[in-house]
This record gives sequence, structure tokens and C-alpha cells, in this order.
Amino acid sequence: MTTHKGSSYLSKGIKRTALSLALGACFVGGVQAQSNTAGAITGRATAGDTITITNPNTGFSRTITVGGDGSYRFSALPTGQYTVTSSSGGSRNVVVSVGTASSADFVTSSGAATTLDAVQVVGSGFINPIDVSSVESTTILTAEQIAKIPVPRDATSVALLAPGTVRGDAAFGNLASFGGSSVAENQYFINGFNITNSFRSLNFSQVPFEAIAEQQVKTGGYGAEFGRSLGGVINQVTKRGTNEFHAGANFFWIPKSLTSDVDNTYLRNGTLRQDNSKDTEWEATTAVWASGALIKDKLFGYALVQYGREQAETWGSVVASTNTSAETKNPNWLVKLDWNITDNHLLELTAFSDKSKVETDIYANDIGVLNRGDFIGTNFTEQGGENYVLKYTGYLTDNFTLSALAGHGEFSRSQHLRAANGTEVRYQGDLNNPASGCPVVVDGRPGYRRAITGTYFSTCNITGTTVDRVDSGDTRDQFRLDAEWQLGDHLLKFGYDVDDYESLAGVSLEGGRQWNYSTSNGPDGEPNTGDEFDIVREQVFSQGATVKVKQRAFYLQDSWNVTDNFVAYLGLRWDTFENINGQGQTYVKIDNQFGPRLGFSWDVNGDSSFKLFANAGRYALPLTPSVAVRGASASIFSREEFDFTGVDPVTGAPTGLTSRGTFRYLNGEDGHAKNPLTVAAKNLDPMYQDEFILGFQAQLTDHFSLGARGIYRDLKRAIDDNCDYTAILDANGFTPRFNGDGDFIGFANANDQFAALPSAGFPYCRMYNPGSDAIFVTDLLGDGTLTTNTIAADRLGPKAKRTYTALEVFWEGNWDKFFLQGSYTYAKSKGNTEGGVKSDIGQADTSVTQDFDYRELTVDTYGYLPNDRRHSLKLFGNYQFNDEWSVGANLLVQSGRPLNCLGVLDRDPSRGPGEPVNPETYDPHPYGSSFMRCNNTPVPRGTAGRLPWTTTFDLNIAYRPSFAEGLQFKLDVFNVFDSQKVTSYNETAEVANTGAASETYLLPLSFQAPRTVRFMVQYDF
Repeated sequence: MTTHKGSSYLSKGIKRTALSLALGACFVGGVQAQSNTAGAITGRATAGDTITITNPNTGFSRTITVGGDGSYRFSALPTGQYTVTSSSGGSRNVVVSVGTASSADFVTSSGAATTLDAVQVVGSGFINPIDVSSVESTTILTAEQIAKIPVPRDATSVALLAPGTVRGDAAFGNLASFGGSSVAENQYFINGFNITNSFRSLNFSQVPFEAIAEQQVKTGGYGAEFGRSLGGVINQVTKRGTNEFHAGANFFWIPKSLTSDVDNTYLRNGTLRQDNSKDTEWEATTAVWASGALIKDKLFGYALVQYGREQAETWGSVVASTNTSAETKNPNWLVKLDWNITDNHLLELTAFSDKSKVETDIYANDIGVLNRGDFIGTNFTEQGGENYVLKYTGYLTDNFTLSALAGHGEFSRSQHLRAANGTEVRYQGDLNNPASGCPVVVDGRPGYRRAITGTYFSTCNITGTTVDRVDSGDTRDQFRLDAEWQLGDHLLKFGYDVDDYESLAGVSLEGGRQWNYSTSNGPDGEPNTGDEFDIVREQVFSQGATVKVKQRAFYLQDSWNVTDNFVAYLGLRWDTFENINGQGQTYVKIDNQFGPRLGFSWDVNGDSSFKLFANAGRYALPLTPSVAVRGASASIFSREEFDFTGVDPVTGAPTGLTSRGTFRYLNGEDGHAKNPLTVAAKNLDPMYQDEFILGFQAQLTDHFSLGARGIYRDLKRAIDDNCDYTAILDANGFTPRFNGDGDFIGFANANDQFAALPSAGFPYCRMYNPGSDAIFVTDLLGDGTLTTNTIAADRLGPKAKRTYTALEVFWEGNWDKFFLQGSYTYAKSKGNTEGGVKSDIGQADTSVTQDFDYRELTVDTYGYLPNDRRHSLKLFGNYQFNDEWSVGANLLVQSGRPLNCLGVLDRDPSRGPGEPVNPETYDPHPYGSSFMRCNNTPVPRGTAGRLPWTTTFDLNIAYRPSFAEGLQFKLDVFNVFDSQKVTSYNETAEVANTGAASETYLLPLSFQAPRTVRFMVQYDF
């Protein structure tokens, strides 16, 4: 039987105030996995009675008959307020929120009638009764609540209010880490449609925030309906129209005059490195919306237009040769249509655009000072796009509900440049036609021009790096079918999900090439002996491909009411992932990865006042499409050295070139497609993680509830690349060969056949599961003959490890004029890999970090990971002084993450620990300063100290004048005390080519956001 007892709450004869109803969905703890777009109403009543629910705002109504066991359930309901009426008399008012089951009981478990005038007695604000069918760890925040607390208006900032979430490294933008996972392991949904930018899983579509009705934050234990995530899920639903016409507008403004300066950065010797005193930024956003019935009780619409603009002046490092002025424009919109075809058939359309365009003007800067010189050019970037989602819900019987969703999304990552003379600089993705414009120039010759730091960039090069192709972007086509069937004591759900993601991607060096100047020590190999001469190296790099990932999933789950107060949950999920390269060839396919989910919820007292719950689950993550752009598709990477006679005074490019005969392709990137069979292990399995949660939630009073849960996550398998090709050579008897002068000429076997390394069939790097034996296929000789080898796991490196252990305590209080919500988390995140990305060095190459490239890189890497924030205290709420004035506050206190000391692995056998570098015998590993060691001494992961504790206190005050109904003014102050503790340091401690100590070690890379003030005026009518 499905029983959800809320009788102890309902029998008190309570009427919740308007504030209580508005904030009624502020759940912290567990809620039943009803749907990622809708909710449900459940309860007990007399067997054979009819129960009718009505949404007074839309006229939507449904009637069902109470089952023989005295339980009833309305599934897949649009969010909103409902009146529940029994044919035996009495009614209940309930609020349905996304992913929740709201309870409305008309009889107790013993069959006695409950007090039916509960909704008519006025009282103070009361918390929601505990949903005893819960097995999830979920926080739901409504638009009304979000508006009452000082929090930035974006999905990540709201998600960071939930227990178990911490802000990710600044290198990856505004993203959250859930439960110790990397920021690349989350999923994002709007009205059931996946809006994750899966190219690297480091972005997502930003729905106009004014249009968000509720945000659900799943931090663990979520059902089989959700997958492709090891971190968490951010699930949003939009506002919708009703029979009553509503319209409004608002304006948000963050002025630069009230924004504090970011602290300057200094080297450890006190030298100024970055002067932020001239940096300025302001932001303004306005929105206009309207909603209502196009046809009363049948067709409803909600529409919003939002426009945002930002301006930022950034001067950067005092040793930089450029500074920037950037303008961001966000012309966004959203439309939501709901058609109640009948009370049993609903159709809804969601359409929105989150396009963002940034124009960044680049100016010359004299190195060593802050000034704004000649205009060099403009960098144009675009992000986001349009999304369309159509969803059908059919209540086919009282006990069977079917929903279908189809959606199409687009996400631009376009870039192009415009030089000061008006010349357009574009890359079209053609490997043989690299980006136009001025080349990148790096000059390491002593005393050359203004090269104080040893580098100099061309006076007309705009970016100093690569340019994305002008048509870079992604498209998603998703279809899913979900069914729910109440079968006696069993609530069955099953569904099928198709998610096809295609990415057009690629980059090229601006100007098509990079020129690297250096000074040769001459024939004697010694510096400063008079025989030195200058050379220049040309480097060409271009990549471009259309790559895809096809994802399929089937799930089945059962919530079984074993007794009236004990629910057992079983979920089964099968995921299939297929990755396709730029030639349309499959290079990785994983079929039917099994993900079981188990859980229970025990209503200990039988009155929804105390719940004990637990769950265990396995969650899998696919390989991102970005891996294939270079790793599995055609690309070009070449180098060649030249003598030269001069340098172009404008472009910085060399003139009078004479080749030194050293042209070569690197990594086998010669423009030919890679053999798809050779880029990943044949036995590659998906990344997956096991999770275990045990918790309780108790309603201590009518106004206050408290809960706690213990969480353990264990990464069982990871995907990364390994670049130690010698493992394959050794397995096939290839040894190094040298010519008569002692120069290395390649690897050959016993038959004097040389390995075709690297080549399209013998790549340097291959995907595999660290810690597992890898079955690699290789074209050893470049003749098309493929050889299969099984390489032992320990030859490549250790098993990938990551564990997360946490205790979360969470609470919720709601009184007549005051609500308070908060949590404390004690957590440990430990292992030898962060996951998809690498915060230690800001590496955003999802799934192909340098963690396991060579076995040597894995030494001393086990320890506390970058997302290890041992202590987190979160507290937020609002107090309503009267009908006009209210104040809100938000407090975050958090301990710092661990630090590393990254240095060089010197292979000089004569150098002992702590001894200085001997320039004559210095033999650094090719990966430079990437090892957990400094001064030739091991420094295990996370043992070089910790970042400082941070405290952020935000405050707001709102005024709603009684003489102008619908008008509201609000002032938010973020980081009231302007605390600017360091949130990330440069952890590279040694210079790669010399082994000397780096002056930039422990240079601050980011701080807490400075104090800002946000003004708002809004009018609703």
C-alpha cells in the first residue's frame, strides 16, 4: 500500500500563512523521485471514495477512486497549488513541487477521519511534513524563497546553498562540485530537457533566471530515472501561465562605483605582480514578462524577454603586453505554453534562448606599467543558443500515467577576431587552411626588444594563442518516454531515454603558426662563449572535426510499500554510450552499463514525524565528445627550425628564412585520420561510482525539523589517457636504436623493422581504465597490420582512486514572519585523481588530464583532493518585519582546500634529495613541473598546506510600499565585510627547463568575490 501519513500535522487544525505557502517547497533532505518535471499528491481515504484535485489557477481537475487498501495517488502533476476534495467530505490545500509527493490524508492509518477544517484555521508558518517515501538527498528552492535571500541570480549560486556542494576551481568558471566529484560530472535539466553542454561537461544553458519557478538540487541518492552523473543534478522548472493575467518588469543594477577593488597580487618576495586598482566592472539586467490564459481553463502562456549588459575593464599582470575592455550582451527570451487538451491529456512547449555575445577589445600595454596603448583588435565570442522542448502527459487510467518528451537544443562556442585595420580573422575548421591574421610570437632571446620576462608577443596578434573555429557549437536531440503504474503496493516506473549530442569543434593558432625565437649555444654547447647564434622554430597546429556521442538508457524502478510505514526502493538502469570521431567512425562503444539503485524509508512513528532512510547506488559517466577532436580525429601538429636574417617590425615574424632541415610532425598529427581501433582500449569501461547514504529526518516541533545523513562515495573506475608508448614497444620486442654518431633514430624489432611511431595507427596516447589491464590495438609498422596486446595494469600506473566521506546535518525552520534554513557538512575527499578535470593546474581537458599519462606522474599523488573542504557551514533566511519591510541574510563559512608543491622529476642519478640542480647533469622528465616533489624531495598530494578559511556574509533589505501594490525595491549587498581571502594559488614550484625555484609559486590566482551592491526595482500587476 502507498501510505503517506501527514495526520499529525493535519490534525492540528493549521492554516499556513501566505509566506508559509509560498515557501512551502523549501525541502532539505529527502523527497520521492516523482519526476524531473512534475510532482504528485498521495494520501489515505476511505476505500471506494472518489478524490478530486483541482488547480484553482488553471481549472485543471482530475478524479480517481480510492483503492481497496485505502490509498490514492495522483501522478505527474504540473507544479502549483491544488485543492484536494473527498466525496465523503472535507478538503485539503496542498502545494505540489517538482520531484515531490505532497500528502493529503482524509483518514488515519486506523481508519479514523482526520480533522477536516485544517486549512481554515489561521496560524503561524509551519514546515512541510516529512515525506516518508523519500530515498533521495534533495533540496528544493522556490522562486519566492530565492527572491527573499541575497544570492546571485544563477543556477550554480542557488545550488551552492544545498548541503554537500562547494564552489569549483575558478579556472573552470562558475561551477559547483557535488559530493567530492569534479565540476565536469554534473547534469542540468530544464522542464525535463537536458541542457548540459556535454562537449566537455563544463557548461550548461543559462535559462533567463526570472523565468525559473523552482530549482531542485540533487546531491545524491537519486533514482534510476537520472544518470550520466557522478556529482549532482540541477533540475529547474519554469513559470507557467494561469487563468489570471499577470505581467511585470524588473531591473537589476550592480554599479562599478559600489564594487570593491580586487586585492593586488604579489610574489613571495613582495614584488607587485598584478595591479587590480584600475579594474572596473558593472552589470545591468532588465526583464519584462506576461502570463495568462489564451483560452480559459485550456491554453496558457508565459513569455519573458530579458536583456543584460556587462562592461569590464581588466588590466591584468604588470608583465603582460596587453590589457582588455570587454562588453557582454545577453538578449534572452523564454516562452512556455501549456495546453490542457482534456483533464487526462496535457501538452506543453518550452522554448528559450540564452545567447550571450562578448566583444573584447585588446590594447597594447607597456610591460612593467599599467597603461593603455594602441588598439590591437577585437575578440568576438558567442555562447548559448535556442532550445525547444515538447512534452506530453497522459493519465491513461487512474493508475497508469505516460509522458513523452522531445527536445532540440543548440549551443554556440563561436569565435572570430577583427584586427585594428578591420581585417577579419577566422578559422573555418579546415586543417589545410589555418586561421588568418598575425602569427603568435614568443621570443626567448636575451635583451630582445621589451622582453623583460623573456617573452614578447607580436604587436598585431590579438589573442596570443589559438582561435576557435567560427562555427564551433553543439546540438542535442533528446527523446524520452516515462511511464508510471500504481500496481497495488508497488509504484512502478520505467522509461527509455535517447540523447544524441553532436559537436563542431576545432582550433588553429592565430595567424596559422607560432614563431619561437631562441639562442643556440653554438658548436661547443656552452653559453656566453661568443659562438652563439639565433634560430627560430615554426610551430603549426590545427584541429577540426564534427564529433558525436550517442547515449541510450532504459530504467525500471519500484517503490514498494512493504508495510504501512516502510517503503523499499529498487531501481535498475542500463546505459549505452557510443563515441564517434570526425570521420563518422565509432572509437568507443559501451553497451548496457548496469546501474542498480537500492533504498528504504521507514516512517518510524507512523505519523511522518521521524524518518530513517538509506540508499545505495551505482552511477556511470560517459566519455565527453571533446576527447575525439584531437585524440581520435585528424589534426596537424608540426615543427621546423630556421635560420633567419631579420624580424618584421609589426608582426614579429622572422624574415630571410633558411630551413635547418628539421621538419617533423608531432604525435602522429599529420592531417590523416587516426585509426579508431587504436585510440582506446578494446576493453574500455565507463567511469562509474558507488554511493551509500544513511540518514534520518525528524520534525522536532511544528516549526522546526532537523536531519542528518552520512555519505560515502567510492570511484570504482575512471577513464583517462596514457601516453607511455614504451609499454607497447616492450611487449613487441622493440628496442632503441642509434646511428654511428650516437644519435637516437627510433625503435626497431629483432628484424630491424622500425616502429611507425607516432602515426595514425600508433598514437602516443590511448584511452584506458587506470588500474585495469588494457587491451590495445596498434599498427606497429604503419603497414595496416594490427597487433593486439594486453598491457598489465601496473605497467601503466595505479588504479584511479577517489573517495568522499561526509556527515551532513541540515535543518529547516518556518515561523509566521521568519524562515531559516541551513546545514553543516564535515567531509573528506581523498584519492589520486580529482576526476574529469585537474584543478591543481587548471586543466580543463575532460577525461584526458595528465594524471595517468606516465606512471611517474602518479607517484605520491594519493592524498586530499582539490574539492576537499573539510568544514562547511551554510545559513540563510528572511525576516518579515511587516507587510512592507523584510530583511534577508546568507552566511557561508568554509575551510580551505589542500595545496600541492609541483616540481620537476630530475632523472639525474647523482642528485640526492634536497640537493641543488647540477646544470651539467640535469635530466628533467619531459612533463616538466608536474610531479608531487620539490627540491628533488617528495611532497605527497595535499601536504603543502591549505588555503585559508573563508567567510562570506550577504545581506538584503526589501521594501514593498503599501501605497503602490505590486511595487518592490530591494538592495542586496554581497560579501558585506569585503573579505578577500585567496581561493586558489599557483602550485607550480619549479621552472621546468632549469629546475630552479619558480618566483610565481604560491602566487594568488583568485580571491573571494569582492563586495558588490545590487539594486532592484520590480513592478507586478
